[in-house]
Amino acid sequence: MAAACPSFLICSLIMLCFFMGSFGGNFYQDVDIIWGDGRAKILNNGNLITLSLDKLSGSGFQSKNEFLFGKFDMQLKLVPRNSAGTVTTFYLHSQGTSWDEIDFEFLGNVSGEPYLVHTNVYTQGKGNKEQQFYLWFDPTADFHTYFILWNPGHIVFYVDGRPIREFKNLESIDVPYPKRQAMRMYGTLWNGEDWATRGGLVKTDWTQAPFTASFRNFNADACVWSNGASSCNNSTQWIRQELDSTGQQQLKWVQKNYMVYNYCSDTKRFPEGLPTECTVTNN
Repeated sequence: MAAACPSFLICSLIMLCFFMGSFGGNFYQDVDIIWGDGRAKILNNGNLITLSLDKLSGSGFQSKNEFLFGKFDMQLKLVPRNSAGTVTTFYLHSQGTSWDEIDFEFLGNVSGEPYLVHTNVYTQGKGNKEQQFYLWFDPTADFHTYFILWNPGHIVFYVDGRPIREFKNLESIDVPYPKRQAMRMYGTLWNGEDWATRGGLVKTDWTQAPFTASFRNFNADACVWSNGASSCNNSTQWIRQELDSTGQQQLKWVQKNYMVYNYCSDTKRFPEGLPTECTVTNN
């Protein structure tokens, strides 16, 4: 007798398999520019996107495909010099008023100060699960790889192959988890001076505009959502992937040395008690 499938959702994804997508290498094929009135540019034969921001507008793009689970990575080079007030993003987002979302947001700085990496997870339109980190390198000097693993059991954020955050599926203790809505990948650059730098105390210096961020080498090893079905197959090892002992050690190193905010430690924000997941994990 065949072993029972450990998850109805995983089994459904495998049984409904019709197309497994691995995308990357050409932005002309993989994304659409969605706003910016010419401020977003696809260059180098489709190998590079630059986004710019000035006082009138920012810019952005989205993936042509929607996905339900996958591994998504992008190389970014962030806005250099005085980037205070700017927000550069690489994230996943579903449609509708009760959306799911998995965020990498890079909050600009005053020249010489470190960038802040802001992460968040939304389920059914509700977030408030922020963790923030400094980086151990200058993200404006060269391209670095930012990577999201999203499967039915775990969401893991990586920087240059090193995990910085894990968000587990804890529906067993009534913690919502994003697993029912397909999401597109987005990249944007916009003005967040009301909150991005030191809580909005440092405003955007528009004499430095236009601000520019660069994106390249987008890869999605992911299940494409189409016609009401999402695809995976038996060789999709990441569908059950979780951090091994080495990954857990790397995660602890980053969180010990570079985490600067964790909603699970913010008792002033949650005076009636921390969110349920904070009592049992390091989400």
